[in-house]
Amino acid sequence: MARTAHIERVTGETEIQLSLNLDGSGTCEVRNPIGFFDHMLKSFCKHGLFDLEGSLKGDLHVDQHHLIEDTGIVLGLCFSQALGNCAGIYRSGFSIYPMDESLCQAAVDFGGRPFCVVNAALSNIPLVSSGQDGVNASFQTDCFEDFWQGFANGAKCNMHLDCVRGRSDHHKMEGLFKAAARAIRLAVEVDGRRSGAIPSTKGII
Repeated sequence: MARTAHIERVTGETEIQLSLNLDGSGTCEVRNPIGFFDHMLKSFCKHGLFDLEGSLKGDLHVDQHHLIEDTGIVLGLCFSQALGNCAGIYRSGFSIYPMDESLCQAAVDFGGRPFCVVNAALSNIPLVSSGQDGVNASFQTDCFEDFWQGFANGAKCNMHLDCVRGRSDHHKMEGLFKAAARAIRLAVEVDGRRSGAIPSTKGII
């Protein structure tokens, strides 16, 4: 059975629609108005082997917070929908990822209890770029944590993201996106030894 999901979320601040295939090849075809954020989602898909497509629209005349946080929520909801009752999966995963001078680690548990801890040690100074083709490549780094908080809430997962060391905010965030993708990929993989059972002593996630 295909493990896919499609979520549309429309509010007074954002319009987001995403389609997810957990067992993809790593393609990301999302119309994204924020260049660096687009780079992060592409990295997430590439390293998690998830296929993602859709579009993101939001009130960028206010700032990037609403769009980035709501995208995290919708992506998390996609994972929740695609996983269903989580039968047969490993459930938890961990990855440590080096990104040049930065060393990043991620741990995740799709146990049904949303909680997110982010220790990215970011400067909170926006990454500035003029972009190209009308795309705003600049990124408000203080929205990084908002994205993952939204994801954890939507996916009902427990997630810890830590930058062990690093200098560049770009490398810290990209390393954490890649570490998260690898950890999530391990967590959602089907465990052949589990024979389709729910991965919990309670019998339910």
